[in-house]
Amino acid sequence: MSLRADAVLFDKDGTLFEFGATWNAWGRDALRDLSGGDGDALLALAAASRFDLEREVFLPDSPIIAGTNREAAECLAGALPHLVADEVERYLMLAAAEAPLVEAAPLVALMARLDGLGLPLGVMTNDAEFAARAHLRAAGIEQAFRFIAGFDSGHGAKPDPAPLLAFARAVGMVPERIVMVGDSPHDLTAGRAAGMQTVAVLTGPIAAEVLAPHADVILPHIGHLPDWLGAA
Repeated sequence: MSLRADAVLFDKDGTLFEFGATWNAWGRDALRDLSGGDGDALLALAAASRFDLEREVFLPDSPIIAGTNREAAECLAGALPHLVADEVERYLMLAAAEAPLVEAAPLVALMARLDGLGLPLGVMTNDAEFAARAHLRAAGIEQAFRFIAGFDSGHGAKPDPAPLLAFARAVGMVPERIVMVGDSPHDLTAGRAAGMQTVAVLTGPIAAEVLAPHADVILPHIGHLPDWLGAA
């Protein structure tokens, strides 16, 4: 069987897990916690993070969506004078590890199928590695990945291609035979800069027309990936 690629690197949030179903409720609760019950503080945090309190959703231009955990902490700490970025970062890391996960597709079965095709798999997220591993473990798929990296794993963060190239080195594959799968321009521009194939999925908050210029193909969700790879 001839496949389009020899390895697959996934983003996490909005890709392996549906962004809205996983992170909107978490975001609401996190902002309320950080506000300490002060209504004005909550409004300031929501404005800084571009969170719609009425609809309880992160807006598509939220810096939280594709930013690193550190960038999110600095964004929120900058909204209120008493917040300290280091403390907010630790809070976000620990709180994120407990987020209610909604799979974008049945992950155990999908990873087993991709493994059965002989494809080395990896995850590169701008979340913290601690939270990433907690999420993958909770979903029963941590062992499916040869490479798991967060923004704090020493390889850098997207849209820098460096962490993607670290995956290529880890699995011994040339970048052009690797697929980067993600739901944001950060994921896809990093993939293009690394010389990888790029697959966009629509399980994040970013519209297809925004993703299209950066993607070789747009899929509804990662469950369609085997067919696109040519495994049907």
